[in-house]
Amino acid sequence: MASASPTLAQPRALPDPPPRTRIEDFERSELRAMLEAGEDVLECHRVLGKTNDNIVGELLRDAGTFYQWRHYPKGDVLDRDSHSQYYYHAHPKDRRPGEHGHFHTFLRASGMKPGVEPAPYDGEAAWPTGDNALSHLIAISMDARGHPIGLFTVNRWVTGEAWYAAADVCDMVDRFEIGHARPSWPVNRWITSAVRLFRPLVKDLIRERDLAVEARRRSHPGDVYEDKGLEVASWSAVSVEEQIAGLRALLA
Repeated sequence: MASASPTLAQPRALPDPPPRTRIEDFERSELRAMLEAGEDVLECHRVLGKTNDNIVGELLRDAGTFYQWRHYPKGDVLDRDSHSQYYYHAHPKDRRPGEHGHFHTFLRASGMKPGVEPAPYDGEAAWPTGDNALSHLIAISMDARGHPIGLFTVNRWVTGEAWYAAADVCDMVDRFEIGHARPSWPVNRWITSAVRLFRPLVKDLIRERDLAVEARRRSHPGDVYEDKGLEVASWSAVSVEEQIAGLRALLA
């Protein structure tokens, strides 16, 4: 009688993503900080709206023809005190419904907590080093009115970053701040406040990013960080007005 085929060991299933953080569970001081950030976001919209401008239009005002893939502004925006960085761009291949383009936000190595190091990596891609070993934090999807409609995270190859564990990136989110006036004080103030307004969700999406990458690693051989089949790792629709309304209700 033929012997039975050996049973192959199966990888352990990944746990389901944990429920997203509820703002109801935060201390009142944290809720007030998020609400203040939300009011800053609305103030930037109000000031620009008085001249029929918006966040995206303000950033692109002197840019001339808007080209897909190009970074706006040229050379990105970098705060040399906080070491926070951002740029805006668009690419139609994976544009989400209603999206004009999106911001990518980062923290450079000099702004990170001492001792933080990129994740172990033995692949062939050249990761940036030194102060260039920046980490992507969150991308903010914008509609044609210049309002945010979504937040998402991406795989490493998309932005050419160094890859850091979710716990370290969540700490970096708290350090993100663009505190100078150029190229636009309203846009810099807006993007700083938008990240703070949605900070709990931003951190949830970063944790979901790591779960998505690990799931892809298990199901597809090769260098997961260079896997072009995984681009957007986590995503959520957002509404500034709904987030602020929820915060105001909790604090009433």
